[in-house]
Amino acid sequence: MLVALLFFAAVINYIDRGSLSVAAPRLGPELGLSPSQMGFMLSAFFWTYTVMQLPAGWLADRFPVLWVFSIGFAVWSAATIGSGFAGGLVSLSLLRFLLGAGESVAFPCYSKVIAAGFPVNGRGLPNSLLEAGTKLGPAIGTLAGGLLVARHGWRVMFLVLGVASLIWLVPWFVFAPRTEVKAGAVGGPGFMRIAARKDAWGTFLGNFCYTYAYYFLLTWLPSYLVNARHVSIEQMSVLGSVPFWGSALSAVICGWLSDKWIQRGGSVTRVRKTFVVSGLLLSCVMVPAALVTDLRLSIVLLSVAYAAFGMFASNHWAITQTMAGVAAAGKWTGLQNTVGNLSGVIAPIATGLIVQRTGSYSWAFVSPAVLAVAGAGCYLFMVGRVEAVDW
Repeated sequence: MLVALLFFAAVINYIDRGSLSVAAPRLGPELGLSPSQMGFMLSAFFWTYTVMQLPAGWLADRFPVLWVFSIGFAVWSAATIGSGFAGGLVSLSLLRFLLGAGESVAFPCYSKVIAAGFPVNGRGLPNSLLEAGTKLGPAIGTLAGGLLVARHGWRVMFLVLGVASLIWLVPWFVFAPRTEVKAGAVGGPGFMRIAARKDAWGTFLGNFCYTYAYYFLLTWLPSYLVNARHVSIEQMSVLGSVPFWGSALSAVICGWLSDKWIQRGGSVTRVRKTFVVSGLLLSCVMVPAALVTDLRLSIVLLSVAYAAFGMFASNHWAITQTMAGVAAAGKWTGLQNTVGNLSGVIAPIATGLIVQRTGSYSWAFVSPAVLAVAGAGCYLFMVGRVEAVDW
């Protein structure tokens, strides 16, 4: 039941995170925002989300997950509701900052729960279910949110999504863990000790490369489909959700396969690295997706790229949790998300500038593919054996 709750939390997390992307084709013109201003707006969430990762990791290791996650969840739901009343660039930016601060607690709390509750050879599936939630969130958000925007406007979409999110808190208070291992009780390491490790930086930088590619598509795919592929808002809501469905399915299948492989004698290091490296390399098919003229072929290629992201996502947190252990899962995850989500600050702004200056989205698809290859190198050559660190 607890994993199911975290799964739905991840779905809601990414619905609310991606809501501005869905609203952007209507919201941008209504508020008079240029592509570069829209890029700034899409990155605003990641400013506070990134800065708050270290405090969130410390909180997850120091205090009960029940309260850390509950407070963060309530804050980000309130920010989503407030976005429906935004009047311009400044107010909407402030609300996106608040949304990022609230959502910052999510992944440190996820890692803490999984590291404490699942064995090393059984973490692939629960992690993949959470990652499936992060893919289903945009799929549902793009589909349902796009239809709401098309029929009732972007303000109604924010209000509906924010109010609906709050319902999750009811079962959370019933089933959330009340007690857990505290880092101080087992001699957990500090942030500096974790950051001194080469293999930790392999996960930090590898995650950065992945999140740049993923957040580029998460923030700009709806606008790309409407502005470059010239589809309607209704068509965008359907087509834009398709790749995310494939990514969610891929994450679950690959998480299950990786655990089975390990349980049948496969090396944890070989199994986890095979999935993360292969996923990053395969995601490079996003480049031809932007170059082909046929819309259907483009969606197929984008779906393959997103399925590759699911392959990566099914195992990369299992690597972190295995190496960090219960004592350091929250702080290692906080550090990894701090570095990784700097890409969320950079990717939307860089994409907006590229589109504004070139008048095309084609070049915007190249940089994330290059980074995906670099990320594969980080996991291959910087991360050593995937085993618990002796803190």
